[in-house]
Amino acid sequence: MSTGQAAVDERAAITTTIQKYISGGVSGRSDDMRPAFHDDATIYGYIGPDLFGGPIQGLFDWNDSNGPAVDLKSEIAAIDIEGTIATVRLELDNWTGHKFTDMFKLLKTDGEWRIISKVFYLHPEE
Repeated sequence: MSTGQAAVDERAAITTTIQKYISGGVSGRSDDMRPAFHDDATIYGYIGPDLFGGPIQGLFDWNDSNGPAVDLKSEIAAIDIEGTIATVRLELDNWTGHKFTDMFKLLKTDGEWRIISKVFYLHPEE
């Protein structure tokens, strides 16, 4: 396999991981997004003036209580890969009326890409 093909394959695998996260948002079920995350993953960002952060279970709890985001629009704006690490910038619009920019750090462990950390920016309501 060529180096170019390997890079394409890694991008596709990372995109698949991010799609699991997006699918969980659309369904409103954390069980659908959980496979995208490492067990020890973290989340941080601000909701207004308040810091929301800690273990990724906080995201899962919020997602389950928030409900399905059936009209969610998503765009992977950037993927950067170096060996077994990667970063992804994801733009999300209409997550039940909210707009987010998410930045993920991923690690390839046991042959699979998993999100290690998520930081987010909640755009002000218009």
